[in-house]
Amino acid sequence: MNQTLKTPWHIWVVGILAILWNSGGALDYSMTHFQVESYMSQFTAEQRDYFDSFPAWSVAFWAMGVWGAMAGSLLILLRSRFAVWSFGISIFGLLGSTFYQFVIADMPASINTPAAKAFTAIIWLSVIVLFIYCNRMRRAGVLR
Repeated sequence: MNQTLKTPWHIWVVGILAILWNSGGALDYSMTHFQVESYMSQFTAEQRDYFDSFPAWSVAFWAMGVWGAMAGSLLILLRSRFAVWSFGISIFGLLGSTFYQFVIADMPASINTPAAKAFTAIIWLSVIVLFIYCNRMRRAGVLR
């Protein structure tokens, strides 16, 4: 007997919220990477110099973090098991970019604030929760 597993309602809620949340990261990455003046004008010269100083490997980790999470969010709605891999890539990218920002880089004090650290912690929490959620949904057969 071949039964199709009905899509649980929470897949749609989690997927849509994940897309909304991670689109903020995608927007920030894109506007910063492409130096969109209307976006970059909100930063001081010191902050812009800091962003411009990121080495290529750090930018690559940042891209993996952002685009892995964005792809994973879309893959949740497609009910694809590859959402787990995408969030795994995102965690790897976040690890590299966090290491650079908080260990190696000389982050300006205007950016290195308790609020910025709290926001980074929220990003970590969200991607870990999404990874765990997707893994559970894959094991349950919801993500195919």
